[in-house]
This record gives sequence, C-alpha cells and structure tokens, in this order.
Amino acid sequence: MEFNRPRGTRDFLFDEMRERKRVENILRDVFQSYAFQEIKTPIFEELELFTTKSGEEIVDQLYNFKDKSDREITLRPEITAPVARLYLNELTKTAKPIKLYYYGSCFRYERPQKGRFRQFWQFGCELIGARSPDGEAEVLSMCNTSLERLGIKTAEIHINHLGIIRGLFKHFDIDSDTQRELMIIIDKGDKDLLKESLIGEKPLIDNPELNAVLIDLIDMVGNKNIIKNIEDLVGDYEETVDSIDELKDLIKALDSYNLENYKLNLGVARGLDYYTGIVFEVYIPELGAQKQVCGGGTYSLIKIFGGDEVESTGFAFGFDRLMNAIKEPEVLTPYIDAYVLPINEETHFESFTIATKLRNQGVKTEVDLSTRKFKKALKHANKLKVPYVVMVGKRDLDQGSVTLKNMYSGEQEIVSVNVLADTIKKHL
Repeated sequence: MEFNRPRGTRDFLFDEMRERKRVENILRDVFQSYAFQEIKTPIFEELELFTTKSGEEIVDQLYNFKDKSDREITLRPEITAPVARLYLNELTKTAKPIKLYYYGSCFRYERPQKGRFRQFWQFGCELIGARSPDGEAEVLSMCNTSLERLGIKTAEIHINHLGIIRGLFKHFDIDSDTQRELMIIIDKGDKDLLKESLIGEKPLIDNPELNAVLIDLIDMVGNKNIIKNIEDLVGDYEETVDSIDELKDLIKALDSYNLENYKLNLGVARGLDYYTGIVFEVYIPELGAQKQVCGGGTYSLIKIFGGDEVESTGFAFGFDRLMNAIKEPEVLTPYIDAYVLPINEETHFESFTIATKLRNQGVKTEVDLSTRKFKKALKHANKLKVPYVVMVGKRDLDQGSVTLKNMYSGEQEIVSVNVLADTIKKHL
C-alpha cells in the first residue's frame, strides 16, 4: 500500500525548514521590537465564528465537520476572527491599546494551484483599540521594516482609505447591498469589470455623476502628492472630508517614520464590510499572479461578534508567498557547530560525554552514531558542512584534551576539554 500526502499540502525537508525558521525568527524579532506579544489560538474553531464574519457562502471553502458531540467545527481559514474571539473571551478588561501577533497554519478547501495550497501559513498582528493615523502608521512601519529585514527590495505598499468611497456612497444614498457588490468588484482589481458594472447596459448604480467619479477615483495611483488630485475630485462631497484629512495625517505620521516605500492607490478595497478606514496591500511584482503577499487595514470586527465598538488595525503576511519572494542566502548556515568523532573504540563512550558537555554549553553538536571507520566518518562530517570536528583519541583524552579540526581551513589544534565549547563558539 502506498501513502501520499493529501492534495494541496506539502512536506518540508531540512534545508527548507531551516530557511522558514530563519524567516520566522526575523519576523518575530521585528514584531517584538515594536512591543507586540505573541498569542496562539486553536487550529479549529466553531463554524459559526467564520460564517458570522464572512457569510454562509464561505462554508464551501472550509474543512468543516461535526465532532463527536455533534458540534459544527472547522479548521480555521484565517486567524483574524479567532483573535477577535480571543479578545472577547480573555482581553476585554486589558488596558488598550493591545499589541499582539500570531503565526500559524490555516486551511481552505480550494482547488490547489501555483502559490495556493489547502494548508498555508499566516504571520500577522493586531493593534486593538488604537484606531488613529498614528497607530496605523506604526503598523505600516512594522510591515515595511519586516520586508527590509528580509532583504525584499522590490515590495510595493499600496494604501487607501475606504472612508472616501464609503463617504461617496453615503452622499448619493447607495443601499448596502449595492455597496457590498461594488466593493467586491473593486477588490478584484478588474477595472474593465467595474466600468462595465457602472456604465454598461445594466449599471449597478443609476447615477452618471457618481459613476464617473468612481471610475476616476479608482484610477488614482501615485505618491503622496496625489492627495491634491483626490481633493479636487471628491473634496466637495462633505462626507469624504474627514477621511481625506485622516489620510493626510497618516502621510505626516509615515514621514516621521521615514517610510517612503508606499503608494496611494484608491483602487485598493479589501472588499469586506467590516473595514472602516485605512486599508493596504503589499505587492512583490516578480511573483506575477501571486504578487500580493500581505493585506490589512483598520476594521471593526469585534462588534460583529457581540462586543463593543473596538477598532483594530492589523495585517497578515502570506508566509508561503513571502518565502517565494526571499532570495535564498548564497551560503546556508550550518545546522550543527561540531561533530564529535571517536578515533577508536576505546573512546566511543567518552565521545558521548563530550558531546553532552558541548550541548549543555550551547554548541549544536552531532556525534558519530554509526561506528564508521575514521576516514569515512570524516567524509561524512564534510558532507554535513560542519565547521569543526572534535576528534577524540585515547592519548589526548588521558591528558584531558581532544584534537579540534577546522573543516574550512584544515588546521588542527589540541584543546582542553574544559575550554572546548568556548574555543568553538569563539570562531563560529
């Protein structure tokens, strides 16, 4: 019988896992440097948590099932809703703002294709209870710092304020169903489809003035200088003024963070009803059709689940797409620091003792377990790209020493077992 991994999943081997762990640790360091703390939520939740957030239609995309107590359960398709649930369960009395981040796997029952899997990973954050341009700027700065620390130089951060378009809808008294349909179309980024929906044979909105403004608005993409163009287009509609002012304040805050790697893009929609303010997406052009690696913004999700009106700003990196964008290092860091090799049978068990001492002192250590002949064992250590081999011989050991071989230079030296760990760490 042959067993294969489930469709839409992957196995990660040693080198790939080391690289994923390296990237994960970089992101942790960045998020923690901004005073965010890690949380963890269950991999499965009640199905209703996600249907309440995204509607019943999401069920077709989920791995959902009934447990032994006949409860409707699903593997989480994302982590934003679980964070909102966690806040309501555990954090409502915690002083705000609350800064948290998460990393974990998610599951969607979709057709697997390039860059899209049924099991995937998200690394994201939430800033709860600090809705302001200052809070949004800090979150955007953290996103940008993460990209810089990962060595990604081609990323583009595209920013919009949904209050502008929602203000237009309010001014022209557009019903909520039509608003939702239009926001979904805008979110797809298909401008031809949007134009067809507005000025085609059967327009969604029977208002030529609004239709013309919307078409011009979503075409606005550029640096912060296009603010004047935005004001010229929609500034006379009173309902948009506060949002434009918030966008201006955000730009000032971003300037104080020295963040220049962004564009204003009035076509970014994040087509979900609970987004209330700034929204943004990160694109890496060389990834082609899978160029979006991050999405986020300001939203009011907690109220949907029965809580108070608490706005949050957050984002999530698609960790797998992020990995595709990272240039692999030319030289991979060895996964072990030292290889302990007994020269003869007499020092076989003493090698284990020395390996244990090294590990206890922070040296990642492998010890020969295969009783290979000396030359073959040395070849094996070389294949592992180990920086140092500790050769344990009877004569040296009687003097409390071992022979330490630098596998890069070929140099050897006699080193006391008492200072062996320090000697290795000094040269790593």
